[in-house]
Amino acid sequence: MVTQLTVDAPEGAAEAYLAGEEGRPGVLFFMDAFGLRPRIAEMVERIAGWGYTVLAPNVFYREGTAADLAPHGDLRDPQERERFMATGPFERVKGYTPDLSGQDTAAWVDALAGHAGSGRFATTGYCMGARLAVRTAGLLPESVAAVGGWHGGGLVTDAPDSPHRGIASSTAAYAFGHADQDRSMPADAVVALGETLERAGRPYLNEVYAGASHGYTMADTAAYDEAAAERHFRALRDLLDANLPH
Repeated sequence: MVTQLTVDAPEGAAEAYLAGEEGRPGVLFFMDAFGLRPRIAEMVERIAGWGYTVLAPNVFYREGTAADLAPHGDLRDPQERERFMATGPFERVKGYTPDLSGQDTAAWVDALAGHAGSGRFATTGYCMGARLAVRTAGLLPESVAAVGGWHGGGLVTDAPDSPHRGIASSTAAYAFGHADQDRSMPADAVVALGETLERAGRPYLNEVYAGASHGYTMADTAAYDEAAAERHFRALRDLLDANLPH
């Protein structure tokens, strides 16, 4: 069962979904741009069912509550998607800079630690959440044991604060499932990410899911690809089971 709690974040109260038995190994779940909503709750509950304590925070809490920011219509309907896009989800993504996400990281980790077992934890992230998962491992190298990134965008850029630059200082194992022909994570960026992981000596998967669109795990959108989503769940479970003690 998924419950909702309030996290004391640096600039206000942030809602978060929590699922799983208390004291189990922790997983910090970073949502996609569309926010906390029933699909995210489903995914959190499924991962918790593998024997983990899972926390998914509303990282956009500065902009409003989860209910305020979430879509209220069916995103598989083009008109409803257009209506939701007009509310500015991608502007919120752009506004959530590394400076802000870095400030928030300790709050999310502390909230997870209040329910999960002691020891290292894992992160998993979707779309923009994949960047947050990777950054967390770079910020907390002694704490993050595993990182999953799924249809992530912008993981490799020329910017000094590109997420991939933190991999060298991490101690985590990684699994990435990239969307096929994703403009936000093109083939050369996938190759560069693999090279970075190789140089860092980190265990990793860095795979492109043929035919899968950006957002393939999100069953409440037209991008959903059941085969790719299930492949991601298998890869994520393998990653967690191999790197978090039970």
